[in-house]
Amino acid sequence: MTTALVTGASSGIGAATARLFASNGATVALVARRADRLEDVTADCRVGAPQSRWWSADLSDPGTAAELALAVWNELGPIDVIVNNAGIPLRRPAERLTMGEVERAMTVNYLSPVAITLALLPRLLERGSGTIVNVSSLGGRLGIPHEAAYCASKFALAGWSESLAADLVGTGVNVRLVLPGPIDTEIWDQPGNDPADYSGPLVPAEDVAAGIVDCIDSPRFEHYLPDMSAVVEMKTKDFDGFVVAMRSMGDHAPGSDR
Repeated sequence: MTTALVTGASSGIGAATARLFASNGATVALVARRADRLEDVTADCRVGAPQSRWWSADLSDPGTAAELALAVWNELGPIDVIVNNAGIPLRRPAERLTMGEVERAMTVNYLSPVAITLALLPRLLERGSGTIVNVSSLGGRLGIPHEAAYCASKFALAGWSESLAADLVGTGVNVRLVLPGPIDTEIWDQPGNDPADYSGPLVPAEDVAAGIVDCIDSPRFEHYLPDMSAVVEMKTKDFDGFVVAMRSMGDHAPGSDR
């Protein structure tokens, strides 16, 4: 039986992913800050996976994240899939950012997933199997106006994932990078953020969850959900044109938040 650790599991993509894993019979370890939300999602998971449990934790401290990951393994048993999904937005022009805000975004969105991975990696390698799914963002491949700190953290997660995947070739431990686009979650309305430029259609979180579950058995490393890879390819070919387009598209610019 598969056991999956899912962070950011109290709402949005994380909650949808946890529910889908459980509906397929996988035991789920749900991690997030909001205990009341976790209780509700875990109750849904236990319908199909009675051993599922939740842990309330603030992942703004990488040391806490690492300790929690080990505690989950010790209490629930070996983990087969790690879904590093927890993340926070930071929509504000660069000239209004503080260093503390940038550091917090980097810690939650990048350093804590790394800490969880490093804590569990020796056990995965010893067993010779497992999958690490890092949920970055379209903003991990594109620099979005007013989201410099957020994009930096997601770019870092994407770069870490690429190198990690190369390091682990032949070990039995796989890495998958998921890059959601504009997804219908609470991240669009978080306090302390400027309104998002994007006002177009939003993809249901359940669609991304399905992509996350499917990517585990896929041979491919990178997964755009929905597929907006053409925008990234355009940026790579003509960055100057991309910047002009992003600044001129206004409300119709691709959304990075998920």
